[in-house]
This record gives sequence, C-alpha cells and structure tokens, in this order.
Amino acid sequence: MVKIRLRRMGAKKRPFYRLVVADSRSPRDGRFIEAIGTYDPTVDPPAVKVNIERAEYWLKNGAQPTDIARALLKKVGLLGGTGEKQQESEEAKKGTSRRKKDETEAAAAEAPDSDATAE
Repeated sequence: MVKIRLRRMGAKKRPFYRLVVADSRSPRDGRFIEAIGTYDPTVDPPAVKVNIERAEYWLKNGAQPTDIARALLKKVGLLGGTGEKQQESEEAKKGTSRRKKDETEAAAAEAPDSDATAE
C-alpha cells in the first residue's frame, strides 16, 4: 500500500519534515517514491508547502495519508478541511442554505394558519 506520510529531517531538537509518498513497508526515513511537500513546525505559524497537483494525483491513485499528513492536507485545502479552497465552497453553501431557510420561513408566514381557520 502506498502512503502519504512525513519524513523527519533536520538536526536534533530542530525538526523539519518532508511530505513524501512511500510504500507502507519502508522505514519512516527510508526509501520513498516522491517528495510532495514540506512542513516546518519550528516557525510561528508552522509553514506547510505542498505541491497540490502531485498530492491530488497520488490521492486519486489510492495513496492513503497518515493522520498527521491528512491534517496537513486539510490545512492546505486538499481534503475536507478549512483551507482556502474549502472556505470558499463552505461560504457558498452557507449562502444557499440561508436563502432556502428564509424562503421556507416566508412561505410559512404567508400561508394561513390551518388551526385558526378550522375553528
């Protein structure tokens, strides 16, 4: 199975990670197929850079991200998270749901109350 995971780089107590595509049987810092991004947790805010085209390619071809890699991909908007792309689509969805809610409330207000007319 192919996994998208972090490969630790950097010096002792100064971690730096590469987001790589690797066979699940290979060691954490061992052989990998392709490096698709970087993650630097030492800066504030943590820096995440991902080659979106290559990450999408590997996800479409069945690569499974680890939990932390999944969180990083959500951060950049590739998976169902709160990245830039995702925020735009969520705002659009909220706008349409508000309109539907307003329309149903307006229709309910215009319709005569069936209990009051039956008496």
